[in-house]
Amino acid sequence: MNNSEDTSPKYPTSSTRKPTHTLPISKYIAASVLPLLGGIAFTASLGLGGPEEGSSLLPAQQQHDSTGRHIAGELVTEKPWGLQMTEAEKAWRLSKGSRKLTVAVIDTGIDANHPDLKDNLWTNEGETGLDAEGRDKASNGIDDDGNGYIDDVHGWNFAFNNNNIRDDHGHGTHIAGIIGASGRARLMGVSPDVSLMVLKYFDPKKPNQDPLAATVEAIHYAIEQGADVINYSGGGLSPNRAEKEAIELAAKKGILFVAAAGNERTNSDVQAYYPADYGLPNILSITAIDDHSRILKTSNYGERTVHLAAPGENILSTLPGGTYGELTGTSQATAFATGVAVLLMSARPELRDPAAIIEHLMRTGDKESQLNGKVKSEAILNAYRALAIIGENVSASGVEPANAGEFQADDFTISTKDRSIATTSPQQQSQ
Repeated sequence: MNNSEDTSPKYPTSSTRKPTHTLPISKYIAASVLPLLGGIAFTASLGLGGPEEGSSLLPAQQQHDSTGRHIAGELVTEKPWGLQMTEAEKAWRLSKGSRKLTVAVIDTGIDANHPDLKDNLWTNEGETGLDAEGRDKASNGIDDDGNGYIDDVHGWNFAFNNNNIRDDHGHGTHIAGIIGASGRARLMGVSPDVSLMVLKYFDPKKPNQDPLAATVEAIHYAIEQGADVINYSGGGLSPNRAEKEAIELAAKKGILFVAAAGNERTNSDVQAYYPADYGLPNILSITAIDDHSRILKTSNYGERTVHLAAPGENILSTLPGGTYGELTGTSQATAFATGVAVLLMSARPELRDPAAIIEHLMRTGDKESQLNGKVKSEAILNAYRALAIIGENVSASGVEPANAGEFQADDFTISTKDRSIATTSPQQQSQ
């Protein structure tokens, strides 16, 4: 069974697309989401207690894996493995990102009150302050900035066409945390300083929605509101002209578009996955690896079409209800790449051309023989090298590093009629 449809909102209608899955969405959610989120009880099953006195360490989460088995443990004494592999903590010595940089997260919404996310929400300045009658612009029911969206303070819900960005699914909150959890409570994302624009394109509570149309509309919103990066952890097997044109417009505006390679278990050089494989200069396609640098069995790969690999298995991040938990898939890997791109853009403001950013991230990745013939760069994303290597093997300090010779100059899936969120559950991965 194919479990990698994208559920992001899209702009044009998808009536001309062929369904890539035949089971109703409720069955996919039951099979892929609830075992991970624990249904309505996920707050208890995934919740984390506070750190021990005097400790900055996370207590081990008690959560359900894909079979519903509890995973309990002692206090977690190591850093999340994805941050270790990408050397994010080392990169933070050079940059932790910037609130001036905005990432549009096109996903299932966000827990806007999560203690590790609430301080990093993007704010639409046109919808803040008081209006002429002394009312709060954020809730006065008026389109104060005239952009066509009423009270879009932190983003927009393209599934229901309102400003309710609440995450009724969990995926969007998890992705947002990987990109930019602040660490003010318990967990730090790759770029702890960033502004997260929340663009909700899918809601499991809405019947007969069109995620493709919602996705395209969300892309246009991100462009109009000045996003620097768009994170899109979804996709499908059929291309769409309006979607491609929207991303082309983003390219003209200098916006990097980071896309999941997908969880179709296929070679994308042979069977393309969209939007990752439109071949546009601003699209960065990311596949997922485990902590042994192996591409996940569920993840797409491609020597010509996939740029980089990043951590994507059992990734700890934020979840609705102020909780935390682990999810697996190319969605998670994509979020790592987005976070590193923000660090790079913050550290090097002059490097804003998406194609140049993509080339730099590929050149400064960690070469890995297991990726030969499967990833264009044959490399794993490395945050520290991305920031430390400025040009031809020259570090930020002006010193050529000793390893300079190494450099070259899901699944948590939701199905809809033509798209799915690109994440894999541990159960699917082992199949």
